[in-house]
Amino acid sequence: MFVAVATISPLVQPDDVVAARELLLDVISPTPMLHSRVLSEMVDGPVYLKCENLQRTGSFKVRGAYTRIARLSDAERSRGVVAASAGNHAQGVAFAAGLLGTSATVVMPERAPLPKVAATRAYGASVILHGTTVEDALDEALRFAEQTGAVFIHPFDHADIVAGQGTLGFEIIEQCPGVRTVVVPVGGGGLAAGITVAMRSLDPEIRVVGVQAEAVPGLVASVAAGEPVQVVGAPTMADGIAVQRPGDIAFGILAAAGGRIVAVSEAALARALLICLERAKQVVEPAGAAGVAALLEGAADIEPPVVVVLSGGNIDPLLLSKLLRHGLSAAGRFLGFHCRVPDYPGSLAALLGLLAGLGANVLEVSHERLAPTLRVDEVEVVLQVETRGPEHCQLVTERLREAGYDPMFS
Repeated sequence: MFVAVATISPLVQPDDVVAARELLLDVISPTPMLHSRVLSEMVDGPVYLKCENLQRTGSFKVRGAYTRIARLSDAERSRGVVAASAGNHAQGVAFAAGLLGTSATVVMPERAPLPKVAATRAYGASVILHGTTVEDALDEALRFAEQTGAVFIHPFDHADIVAGQGTLGFEIIEQCPGVRTVVVPVGGGGLAAGITVAMRSLDPEIRVVGVQAEAVPGLVASVAAGEPVQVVGAPTMADGIAVQRPGDIAFGILAAAGGRIVAVSEAALARALLICLERAKQVVEPAGAAGVAALLEGAADIEPPVVVVLSGGNIDPLLLSKLLRHGLSAAGRFLGFHCRVPDYPGSLAALLGLLAGLGANVLEVSHERLAPTLRVDEVEVVLQVETRGPEHCQLVTERLREAGYDPMFS
């Protein structure tokens, strides 16, 4: 049992996290923590991966969802619950509602990943597809709650949710007692806030670093503004953290603790997903790999020992195949380009022979003869080739240009 020595929030205190952990004892199991040699080399100190992608329902979200629903009264649970989510909170709510004997309705964006929609239904929830963003789904869920009397289960902005997510902080300290930095993906901020409350109660010197996608930097903008603000997001592969406005509770906790928030590029997210799969043997969704992406883009600012939270592993296999290709490209192991060659027999064979001689493996090749910008005596060839790394990519590019080709990269 943990004893709180400090508090940074009047709404979520360490004892609330302790109580949530007791509530979850027979519901979830501690997830493994793996040492990462490749990431440890980047920060010149030990780095561990906290594998919440292996949690029940595939993410940390079940911690908060079960805590929130379990604390409803019998009368409230009899009315059912409603939630809004891009996928992971949806599954957590559906799973928790089933265990606790209440009906669940979940509103998801129309373009929510199909496996997450299917899994939510498989856990017993009714799914409503609405809008294009999490914010659209939230608005619809609130309307549903008002019309039906169902209890709204917010994905991050409720004290019980934050307390439930914070139980992960106690697990981290148990598994890595000397941890100095915890790197965690942030959307609405509930997980980072809960971990902060739990860990700072035991060791105020532990630093929690939140990581967002550059495309939807709601918490970054809010920290800069000194209050929660909403941003207009751009498309991102990290749908799980694509939240335009952080929660008030989470923002208050993170601001009071002086937590650092960073944003990472789409390329870094793709590379991080590839590293998780290749080196750690962990299937992780892009949002869940955001902490790894932060180390790839700024490892010098991280004090070891470091624990990186892999927050979720629910990814569409079709999306995974696309993202792996992006990751290979970002890592310099995949090269996509197009160039023009004379339209006569043997010209394509000459190009392919050059690539073969350079050790570049051609994965795909196609022709384009009808583009209006092409002359009648030339053809555009589109190629995708596998390379051995950045230096090999550069060599292939140089040799192509020396041979008279003008590669244009996609």
